[in-house]
Amino acid sequence: SKLRKAGKSTCANCYALKGFYNMPSVKNALEKRFEKVTQDLQAWQADMTLLIHNTNQSGFFRWHDSGDLQSLDHLKNIFKVCEGTPDTSHWIPTREAQILKQVKPEEVPKNLIIRMSSHMVDQPPVKFWPWTSTVISGQGVASCPAPKQNNSCGSCRSCWDRKIPNVSYGKH
Repeated sequence: SKLRKAGKSTCANCYALKGFYNMPSVKNALEKRFEKVTQDLQAWQADMTLLIHNTNQSGFFRWHDSGDLQSLDHLKNIFKVCEGTPDTSHWIPTREAQILKQVKPEEVPKNLIIRMSSHMVDQPPVKFWPWTSTVISGQGVASCPAPKQNNSCGSCRSCWDRKIPNVSYGKH
């Protein structure tokens, strides 16, 4: 919420405050999910493992289309979900540097990539974490092809690829 008020932040024009995110049914569903994460992480971890195992046919899973890591315990439970779904490649975009600084990259399950997102448009990637993401204005070419693919990843899996140190997104 603080970054939303910073004009050059990547959050200044937050998509999660528009469109379907404003519908009462979506707000209620998001609140229920948040309660589950904050009330009983072990039950949440078991439920998420089962859900991903039974419903994810693509083999790729992105965490948090809106929202972020809530705590180190939350992240450690995500690790358990990843370990319980070894046939799925997981990706977490995050701005929670203080949580990531409590984890070593080698502790992250091999089927999970956590990308530390820079807070400001045209800000370089952070140095403390090996996998990052940035948002660039019109001065450069974004590596993410989604805007040219009907806002879809299509066949691109760069965000999930540990060999790619930084993924850049165009400001939208």
